[in-house]
Amino acid sequence: MAKLALVTGSGKRRVGFHVAHALAQHGYDIAVHYRSSAREAVDITAELKALGVRAEPFRAELSDEQSVKHLVSEVIGSFGQIDVLVNAAAIWHPKPLEAITAADVREHWEANTLGTFLTCQHVGLWMVAQRNGGSIINIGDWAEVRPYPDHAAYFPSKAAIPGLTRTFAVELARRNTKVRVNAILPGPVMLPDNLPEHDKQEAINATLVKQEGSPENIAQAVLALVENSFITGVCLPVDGGRTIYAGGL
Repeated sequence: MAKLALVTGSGKRRVGFHVAHALAQHGYDIAVHYRSSAREAVDITAELKALGVRAEPFRAELSDEQSVKHLVSEVIGSFGQIDVLVNAAAIWHPKPLEAITAADVREHWEANTLGTFLTCQHVGLWMVAQRNGGSIINIGDWAEVRPYPDHAAYFPSKAAIPGLTRTFAVELARRNTKVRVNAILPGPVMLPDNLPEHDKQEAINATLVKQEGSPENIAQAVLALVENSFITGVCLPVDGGRTIYAGGL
């Protein structure tokens, strides 16, 4: 029986889609999660099915507890299990500090932090009940340790991900030692298409490896963490060295 991966945010062609695609290539059935991109999610589901796996789209508002519970129930009803959860759904709206409101902070917190918490909680407790446990991978952001300007509402919501990850690693393993929780902290892996060439090169030069990353780099890290049964509670930067590099080469 094929294993099932639920990948939040995989209904749009961003990091979650690439993670889902990589998991499908490794034989995982995929639960494609989306919030508002229904048409795109249907197209992505068809692409995944073409790889020879089962795939279905599921809509949910991840900041709403009842919606998350319904999502888990629907996925279990269709597939009978959840072996992997990847929390890739996120929002980020750059804005100068002077313009940020409480509503902006609340929006980012609900989407990026609360949504991750609720899926970890409800999927994680289901994994606890599974004999084979499961693996949860949260997606954070490398720059929570060195935040850059105009993202003051976004970075606090992502800075919570490492603490949340370690908390759930402890809580869930105490209930079932085969449930593991890790996080990936991406660097520049999907720069905006409209980013000026100077800014793009600046981001590349800020890495030790002097190259732009790709969503496939994140997918490779997901696969490594999912497959290694002796890793839990780890927050892995996949950032070309940006976290440790202060410039000067």
